[in-house]
Amino acid sequence: EVQLVESGGGLVQPGGSLRLSCAASGFTFVSHYMTWVRQAPGKELEWVSSINIGGERQWYADSAKGRFTISRDNAKNMLYLQLTSLKPEDTAMYYCTNGYKTYDIRGQGTQVTVSS
Repeated sequence: EVQLVESGGGLVQPGGSLRLSCAASGFTFVSHYMTWVRQAPGKELEWVSSINIGGERQWYADSAKGRFTISRDNAKNMLYLQLTSLKPEDTAMYYCTNGYKTYDIRGQGTQVTVSS
């Protein structure tokens, strides 16, 4: 069974940074692209970023380019999302998914709130 456990969210001021983590189990992590999506209150799921199997290629939504960095550690079955220069509009529940630009939510997510 696919298990994805997100962590690292919190309350941060505008301009601040956070590092989100996703612990993966129940599938062959090194064989899957991985993705971060988010859902703001009252809005649909939004794709944020994806990364290829080896970690050499990353893709970002326009809203994330230049501010967010996706990475992975295949030895630890971990996915990360470094968030910088955070804005109030980044406030959302963040989820990791296995696949390329996939929206198959399996975890509880981690809440990011950007507010002064």
